Amino acid sequence: MSDPKSEIVEAEVVRAAGTTGAAALGIDMPEDKDEAIEILLAHLEESRDEASSYLDDLKRVAADFDNYRKRTTREQAVVLDRAAERVVRELMPVLDSFDAALAAETSTDAERKLLSGMINTREQLLKALEREGLEVVPTTGEPFDPEIHEPVGAPGGSSDLVVAQELRRGYRLKGRTLRPAMVMLEARE
Repeated sequence: MSDPKSEIVEAEVVRAAGTTGAAALGIDMPEDKDEAIEILLAHLEESRDEASSYLDDLKRVAADFDNYRKRTTREQAVVLDRAAERVVRELMPVLDSFDAALAAETSTDAERKLLSGMINTREQLLKALEREGLEVVPTTGEPFDPEIHEPVGAPGGSSDLVVAQELRRGYRLKGRTLRPAMVMLEARE
């Protein structure tokens, strides 16, 4: 089999020169027309097979590239999700500190102003994290769900439990539980 690149170059030279004869294409043609037709048909079949092989290779490369593109897009999404998760995990103690500070009683105007500023700062932080997919785990009055609630003491003998009190806030990121809410349970009436 000859080099496909050189055949392409030769075909271009032939086309540019305006010659389309068999000799210009490098085909020795016999005098007998039937033999010449057989030779031309054999060359045509060989050329079609070669073109089909190149087309199959091209389709395979295109499919491989499409799979690669999809895989890298998925991997990038996973990397971004893990980075967001790491940042949120680092900020959870900050949110816990805000929650503890907001539970304190205020007695002076200065304390109320400070508390108001802390409430605003906490809300801004939560809104920024919510835009990245953070959700607060629902608690008080909700049915107990071991996927999102971590019970601290439970009434015995009842399978129908609800959350009575939240002891520590829980968080989910894009539907995945990062930390379950620590809760007290009571039997549903």
